[in-house]
Amino acid sequence: MKTYKIHLIRHGITDGNTLGEYIGVTDLPLSAVGVKNLRNLKDKIEYPFVNTVYTSPLLRAKQTAKILYPDAKTVEVDDLREYDFGDFEGKTAAELENNPDFFRWTSGQITAPPGGEDNLDFTKRICLGLNKIVRHMMASGETESAVITHGGVIMTLFSATAVPRKKSVEWMCEPGRGYTVLITPSIYHSSGVIEVFDEI
Repeated sequence: MKTYKIHLIRHGITDGNTLGEYIGVTDLPLSAVGVKNLRNLKDKIEYPFVNTVYTSPLLRAKQTAKILYPDAKTVEVDDLREYDFGDFEGKTAAELENNPDFFRWTSGQITAPPGGEDNLDFTKRICLGLNKIVRHMMASGETESAVITHGGVIMTLFSATAVPRKKSVEWMCEPGRGYTVLITPSIYHSSGVIEVFDEI
């Protein structure tokens, strides 16, 4: 039975990451440090060869794809964009510690930041994005591809769909790193389950 291999990789560092800010849909570029770190990683790591890279539409993901896979065809998938933190965008946890809405959100009393995205809607969106990629691969005949997206996307997607089963925080990965998953169409289309079998 034909299986599909997808390498999901987190984008490089932005200034917002370095400052510890909540950066979701804010379209920051990679920082100079982020670019340097990715180039160093590429020299040290043999990233899997692919012909097609699917990316979040946000600049930091597209820049990462160009650094790691300069010769690959890129396809933007809007549903792979990061979580919308709403009023919390661009702020740090320290800046928000006295905000009652921030406490309610982090404690699970509310499922969306003010002006932001509901957690369940986010999960549904990124699962839809993965489904679009799988269908695109099946239609094109390609059995292996890479995805450059965001830490929150990978963590949430895997906590919802991946085996082995783990909590979201346990799927955290460093910039430029990620995981390789295997997708068996019959299992995926019946249950939505993907198998994580290697780290990048």
